[in-house]
Amino acid sequence: MAETKREIERKYESDDSGLPDLTGVAGVASVLDQGVAELDATYYDTSDLRLAAASITLRRRTGGSDAGWHLKLPVAAGIRDEIRAPLSDAVPDELAGLVRSRVREGQLVPVVRLRSARDIRLLLDAEGRLLAEASVDAVRADRLFGGEGSAQWTEIEVELADGGDPALLDKLDKGLRKAGVRPSKSASKLARALAETAPRKKRAKAKAAAEGGGAKPVAEGKDDAKGKGKGDAKGKSKGKGKGKGKGEAKGKGRAEGQPAVEAAAAGREAPDREPVTAGDHVLAYVRAQRDAILALDPAVRQETEDAVHDMRVATRRLRSTLRSFRKVLDRGVTDPIGVELKWLAGELGVGRDQEVLAERLAEGLDDLPHTLVSGPMGERLQTWAKAQHRGSRRRLLGVLDSGRYLTLLDTLDAFVADPPLRTAAEGKPAKVLAKAVRKDLGKVSDLVEQALGEPPGHERDEGLHEARKKAKRTRYAAETATPAIGGPAKALVKSMKSLQSLLGEHQDSVMARQALRELSAVAHAAGESAFTYGLLYGREERRAELVEKELPTAWDRIRGAAEV
Repeated sequence: MAETKREIERKYESDDSGLPDLTGVAGVASVLDQGVAELDATYYDTSDLRLAAASITLRRRTGGSDAGWHLKLPVAAGIRDEIRAPLSDAVPDELAGLVRSRVREGQLVPVVRLRSARDIRLLLDAEGRLLAEASVDAVRADRLFGGEGSAQWTEIEVELADGGDPALLDKLDKGLRKAGVRPSKSASKLARALAETAPRKKRAKAKAAAEGGGAKPVAEGKDDAKGKGKGDAKGKSKGKGKGKGKGEAKGKGRAEGQPAVEAAAAGREAPDREPVTAGDHVLAYVRAQRDAILALDPAVRQETEDAVHDMRVATRRLRSTLRSFRKVLDRGVTDPIGVELKWLAGELGVGRDQEVLAERLAEGLDDLPHTLVSGPMGERLQTWAKAQHRGSRRRLLGVLDSGRYLTLLDTLDAFVADPPLRTAAEGKPAKVLAKAVRKDLGKVSDLVEQALGEPPGHERDEGLHEARKKAKRTRYAAETATPAIGGPAKALVKSMKSLQSLLGEHQDSVMARQALRELSAVAHAAGESAFTYGLLYGREERRAELVEKELPTAWDRIRGAAEV
């Protein structure tokens, strides 16, 4: 069974080979020598280094106190989550699953072998508690695939103790700098190894990319609003009509981006240019959501809190953007992608919606006086919630391992690599984006007015639900436009979020009442009292009535503030 450890560390270089005396720095009372550990690690990646491009490392290491398989996922600068698994000959299935969204149908192969002589020091406070571990690593790197030769260097690594205060590293940093030690130019040993053992031509291009030479990022080599998308008379991507969406992502796009893979692996991704055109702004938002889906995939598999919700939101944002900006992007390409994104959002929502619903029903039950609770309703709710979670969990993991999902990821890569831009993509952002946002806002207004014109009941419930979905779409469109439009778009985001929250409360009530009807029927068939179910049903009905009563006034206020 894999375990996860949060790793917070910093890497340094020095003209001297030893570790400066850190006694007295940042409360370090003593430095305990732990001797030298011989570490031997083989790093795995795809042949085109997809993991390295995403700052992900996967290794099999022997020696030291933590021999085994280690998968490191980036969290923030200098912070990674390390998932560990016991030693085995092949990559453990659990770790392979956590990188499947990156590897997809590719194969993991050994790419670099790193052998390190690690001279370890423990930094202790006055009471003998561990503050951090500092080491001097003498490293030899040998390229095993896609490169040539070897490299050697010495580096200093300082890693915070479990549960330690990250501010300690800032204090140690000052002490190290005073001693002439400087921060490493590479984000990791693997990044440095890949950069220094790359073929000579690629090494030169990677260096140029790192210095702002304009190398194109992996799988996004043609992501330019003035590129090939414009040259096509119909604004279509190369994959359209020929079934090449998947192949494009695996083929030319990645090959052309290879030099930047080396730069990214070295922790120095080629900078994206600032958005200029309307197409630039839309594509920046699209790319951000694509990246969010990829980054959240491992967290969803690990059942990290809110990961499913966040991935679902990114999926919805992406789909909404493709729909809202049809004047910018060719819908002949985006509509089929939208269908797949709708499918993915639906699958992500199965478990999440049940979880939210179970919490709502449990809270409603807890709010009731004990005298009004009849029968084993609490136990039945727990059993129902657990059964729903188990079923939805198995289903979701199947979705994330499915060919359909992996093909969608390939299609998204191909899309951002060769975006199907229309003529409006070259227009002024404020004008083009504002027009699209106003169109979405008009649809929200029509739906709210239409729903309020219906008598209470199913038709009004459905109408308000549709209005809520359009409010989300308008909010996401306004988010896309905010960098170009500024304040008005930001205000619209806030207004739509307020409307979305109000209508969300109404929809949650609708779904809670449906679940209560089903649960009460099961309880009745088992000979249990359905009184409490009916009481909760009445309360949910009242909550919906209050929303409907508040909505006209709230809508007037929201509409008045929603000007773009």
